[in-house]
Amino acid sequence: MNESKLVCTNLVKAYGSKEVLHSINLELERGKIYGFIGRNGAGKTTLLSVASGQNPATSGNITVDGMPVWENQDARDLICFSRELSPMNGNGANTTKVKDYLKAAATYMPNFDKAYADELVNAFGLDTKKRISKLSKGMMSMVTIIVALASKAEFTFLDEPVAGLDIVAREKFYKILLDEFAATGRTFVISTHIIEEAADVFEEVIIIDQGNILLTKNTNDLIESVVHISGKEEEIDSLIADRTVYNTEKIGRSKGATIALKDGEEELDTKGYDVSVQPMNLQQIFVAMCGREA
Repeated sequence: MNESKLVCTNLVKAYGSKEVLHSINLELERGKIYGFIGRNGAGKTTLLSVASGQNPATSGNITVDGMPVWENQDARDLICFSRELSPMNGNGANTTKVKDYLKAAATYMPNFDKAYADELVNAFGLDTKKRISKLSKGMMSMVTIIVALASKAEFTFLDEPVAGLDIVAREKFYKILLDEFAATGRTFVISTHIIEEAADVFEEVIIIDQGNILLTKNTNDLIESVVHISGKEEEIDSLIADRTVYNTEKIGRSKGATIALKDGEEELDTKGYDVSVQPMNLQQIFVAMCGREA
C-alpha cells in the first residue's frame, strides 16, 4: 500500500457546454496531507466529487492503485469524500437523526470505525439524538468530520470541514487530524477558505483557479520560493523582467510585485537596486496568484 496513489489524467468535467475542469493532471500520494485552495467556483468541490467517483468525468481517467475509480467498488472503498451536510433534502427538512446518519455511514463504508466515531462524538460534544435539520452549521461540520475520520479510508477528502466551527473547535479538529495522520499515514485532502491557520498542517498545497491546477508543491518550499518586492517602477520592471510574476500593483511612481525565485536561488539579489523585499505567507501567495478582479 505504500506505493498507493490516486491519479487524475487529462480530467475534463463539463455541464452541457460549460467546461468547469480543464484537462486536470494530478497525483495524490499516500501518506500526505494536502491543502486544496481556490476561490469560490474554481472547481474544488467538482474535482473532489469526480476524483472520488461520485460524479462522472466527461473525459479523462481517475485511478487509485491502478484501478479505475468510476463504477468500481473496490477502488471507491479506498476513498471517502465527506461533503457539507444540508439541513434540507428532496422532501423538505432533513429529519434524519445524527446517530442514524452515522449508522448509515458505517453500513456503506467497509472500514468504518464505530468506536473511533463514538470517541469523536464525545470529543466534539455532539448530541447524536438531534435531527440534522436542527443542527447549527458548526455541528453539521462536526458530523462530516466524524464520518471522514472514522471512515478510515486510505484517501479522505474533506470539503470545507471547518465551516461554522469556532476557533477552539477548529484547533481541536486539526489536532485530531494530525493524531490520526500520525497513527495511520492516511492521505487527507483538505479544501478550505481559512488558509493561514491551516498552512502548518498542509505538507503540500494544491492551488486551483478557474478549473485549472496552477501548482502542486510542498508548502514550505512554496513559501520560501515567493517574495514581494516594492520600489520605483523602473527598478521593479528591471528586476522582474525574466522572472515568474504572480501579481503587480502600482501606486504613483512606485510598484510592487509578487515573484517566484529561480531554481537554486535562496534569496533575491537586489545589489544595485533600492527596493524592499518581503517574505510571503501562504494566504498572501494565494491572493497574489488568484485574487485578480473577476
